[in-house]
This record gives sequence, structure tokens and C-alpha cells, in this order.
Amino acid sequence: MASEPVGDRGVVSTVFTVGLHVVDMLGRPVVDIPAGQNVAMLEEIRICIAGTAAATAVDLARLGVPVRTFGCVGNDLLGTVIINQMSREGVDVGGLRVVDDAPTSSTILPIRPNGDRPALHVIGSTARLVLADVPLEEIAPGDVVHIGGTFLLPGLDGEPTLELAREAKSRGAIVTMDFIPHERPDLQEILLPVLPYLDYIFPNLEDAGYFAALDDRREIAAFYLDRGVGCTVLTMGGDGVSVWPRGGEEILLPAFAVDVVDTSGCGDSFSAGFISGLLDGLNLESSAQRGLACGSLVATGLGSDAGLVNLEQVQSLIATGARAHATWI
Repeated sequence: MASEPVGDRGVVSTVFTVGLHVVDMLGRPVVDIPAGQNVAMLEEIRICIAGTAAATAVDLARLGVPVRTFGCVGNDLLGTVIINQMSREGVDVGGLRVVDDAPTSSTILPIRPNGDRPALHVIGSTARLVLADVPLEEIAPGDVVHIGGTFLLPGLDGEPTLELAREAKSRGAIVTMDFIPHERPDLQEILLPVLPYLDYIFPNLEDAGYFAALDDRREIAAFYLDRGVGCTVLTMGGDGVSVWPRGGEEILLPAFAVDVVDTSGCGDSFSAGFISGLLDGLNLESSAQRGLACGSLVATGLGSDAGLVNLEQVQSLIATGARAHATWI
């Protein structure tokens, strides 16, 4: 895959985001969890739309990209919050199925002073998402299918994801994925068959290395490229991003220098920026620059929906923003 434009917003393409839809409840700064029933006073508590499908969809809509989202929410207050807020953001929420037998997926995030975010998660309604929830027949050439949250989607992981990716490719769509590996015996069984059908993967370097059981960035990228992925896009926090197209050379870009409040949703925002760049006909480097700017803006506020307003704001940061010092090896 060469680093050439692969899209053109002159042809109206739609992004299908499929996967995690979560309500995050965040508080900052959390230094310690109080013992017993004691109370710690925080500066800020808020809730927001999160998840590798939902947060990416919201950011795409803010960037002016037509986006439809597919997932499951509970028949409860948090499910109503997700549907109403995503709709207000301009996301087509017709693909969100309401289920009665599970609560809406949610996460409690105590944000540390340095922006780190340990998570307490309820999988809830996410477990009900199945392939039948995605209208495969409506995927058109030039669309993007973004699968968000592999390994946390029990009804979609494995053969259903393979069928989704394979069908999307056969219909002329670009297929992207962000996955969240964790300790389980079937990681390889779930993902390896899908890799040849993925044009781009967007995991952070730590997650990509965990799945590949490797530490070196170059070896990690090679692991996925050798198994059929079209292009690895490995985010590295303050060190920026590595973009490596199969058959091409690695592109390394530093992050933007911003005051980090919370890193929740930065990867999802990066994915949205990168995808929007592809659809605007940008090359890989410029698409990655847009992704970095989106992720950096989100890091300046609390929650996955903070910081990022619109494409003009992103373009301004790209044009004028200072760069962080990277520690590439």
C-alpha cells in the first residue's frame, strides 16, 4: 500500500463505526481511593460518550464526516444518554439496538494527576452486539467500516468479525480496526484470521505489542504487516505515531505539545482524524498529522468528548502547534 490519497470527499462516503458504546464517568485528580467510607474532594466530575466505536463516531461527526454507528445500549438512563447525545452530535444512531436484558456499558475512570486512567468497567449491553446488527448490504464502495473494541465484543469477536471485514472488503470499503487485548487464551484465534482484511489498524503501541508478544516497535509493525494488514498505525502517546504501509517505509511523526489533562479517548480521536484525512484525499503522513492533532486536542480536557470542536480548529493546531520531544529508538 503506497502513501497516496485513498479517498475524495467529492464522492460522499460514510463511515460505519461498529463496536463499543460506553458511558464514561470521570473524576480528577484522583491520587488515592479513600479508605473505608471517607471522602476525597475532586476538582471535576463529568460523564461523556466513550468507547472505540461511539467516541470515534462523535469525533468524525465533529470533523464533518457522515457517520453511522452500530452497537447495543441498555433500556436505561445511560442508554438514553448515549442515543440522545450522539444524535445531537450529528451521528446517525439508527443502528443502535436497545436491549432489555443488560445495562448500558459503562466505565468509572479515576483520572490521576498525570492523566493516566485506570478503569473499572461493566461490559453490559456491549455483549449483545452481533453481526446481524450491521446492515452489510448497505456498505458501498468508498465507505469506511471501523471495527472498534475487538476482544471486548463477545457476540462479534472471531468468525462474525471475519465475516464483517471480508464482506466490507468485497463491497469496496476501507476496513479499519482498533482492538483492546487483555489476558485470555483465544487472542490469536480471534484476530489472526481477520488481519488480511484490514487496511489500517489503530492500536496503541502497548496493545499492539501485547498481542504480538513483542517489545520492539519495528518488530511489532512487521508482525502485523507480515500477516496481511495493509498499514499499521501505532499511536505512542507523547512520542507521536508510527505509520508503516506494507511494502513501504515507516513514517514517524512527533506528537503536539499540549497540557495533558486526561488521555481518555485520545486514540479514538486519532482514528477519527486519520480516517477523515483519508476521505479528504490526504496522504498517509497528512492523515496522521490530522489524527495527532485530534488526539492532542482531546487530551486537553476531561473525557473522550473534550477539546475537539471542528476541523478548522484541528487545521489551526497543525499549522501553528509546537511539537513534543519524541524519544524514538
